[in-house]
Amino acid sequence: MNRITRRGLSAGLLAAVAVRRPSMAADRPIPPEGIGHRIKHLSYSDQGGRPDGVQVMVNRKHVYVGHMFSDGITVMDAADPRKLKPVGFWSAGPTTRTHHIQVAEDTMLVANGASIPALKTFSTMTSYYSNGPAGGANEKRTFRSGLSIHDISKPAEMREIAFLEMPGFGINRLWWTGGRYAYVSAHFDGFSDHILCIVDLKNIAKPEIVSKWWLPGMNTAAGEARVAPQGRRWALHHMIVAGDRGYAAWRDGGLTIHDVGDPTAPKLLSRINWNPPDPGGTHTPLPLPNRKLAVVCNESNAENCAKGVFHTWVVDVQAGDNPIPVSTMPTPAERDFCKLGNFGPHNLHENRPGSFVSEETIFATYHNAGLRVFDIKNAYEPKEVAYWVPPIPKKLLDPRPGVSLAAQSCDAYVQKDGIIYLSDWNAGMHVLEYKG
Repeated sequence: MNRITRRGLSAGLLAAVAVRRPSMAADRPIPPEGIGHRIKHLSYSDQGGRPDGVQVMVNRKHVYVGHMFSDGITVMDAADPRKLKPVGFWSAGPTTRTHHIQVAEDTMLVANGASIPALKTFSTMTSYYSNGPAGGANEKRTFRSGLSIHDISKPAEMREIAFLEMPGFGINRLWWTGGRYAYVSAHFDGFSDHILCIVDLKNIAKPEIVSKWWLPGMNTAAGEARVAPQGRRWALHHMIVAGDRGYAAWRDGGLTIHDVGDPTAPKLLSRINWNPPDPGGTHTPLPLPNRKLAVVCNESNAENCAKGVFHTWVVDVQAGDNPIPVSTMPTPAERDFCKLGNFGPHNLHENRPGSFVSEETIFATYHNAGLRVFDIKNAYEPKEVAYWVPPIPKKLLDPRPGVSLAAQSCDAYVQKDGIIYLSDWNAGMHVLEYKG
């Protein structure tokens, strides 16, 4: 049973998550096409020799994928999903990472920032998830930091039409589905880590920052004293907006809900943080506005479950000033995934306009446990209804020390027809089909 009542979180929080005992099938090797239940494997692509992929976007039957370590964006013709064809590659230059992208209206917004291998501050997985980029203030900067905007009306081409500089270590992720405003997670000089900034795109060729918001203690230039506990990283991963509500994930700083009816002055409605006792890493806050719920995944960020089990939560947000977690998704346990490296949630399919949109069926990536599909018709008792587990890759792309040779299913884009583009920051793109 994964239910947590509205009376609040109990002292036995972690015990509230049902974990099944791994079966004997866990010892069987995973074939190249993976192991699936109600998900069919269609094809695989190494993305033109750059198999490290993060965020996936689709436009005009082309797939765009931002890279984790290869410093660029690959474009693939997806007219036949069974035969993806790389047709283009764009880069802002070596040491500039452009792993997160947003597409709408034949326009792409691209996060530009420091590539992880370019910063000594983030030389290990532990340092990346425990420290803010401000610790590297004295490091030599050879990267571009800010928001680039591209015309992609010719799918194989990415013609840059504007660049908004943001002096600092750059953008992590952003949310934009078309329209006037983009919601950006960016690090600015003088801040301890990534904060929220809202960008006005009224004139697409001249984007403008109209507001900023941060957690207490992050504005070091203004003399704010650190509030985050040592070893805990308070940083905006990204915000997702539904109507006039913005839902923001702050890694070890939890979840905030905002009134963004006036984008020039976002207002805090509430904040909840389950770290501790949960390991933290709040990554993706997916609002389900018609049900007044949010699904929030906490990104696993340690080898071999060294920090414990990370969870994906269902949160009741009917009272915006009092969000209440009501359940967690079942933790995959048909194998001993902890032994295989980094195991647990990463991201959610984000119900973008034009894609598969559901407030009952949730697609979630779980690093070495692949793709998981949950039925949350009963928000108090989520059920896993499908999954696909990837094979172990032949080669490790992650240059950081101490990282296991393991698949790292990263982001998933699900089309209306059930075709799924699943990225992996070590092992290329798998194209799947949901048979639910």
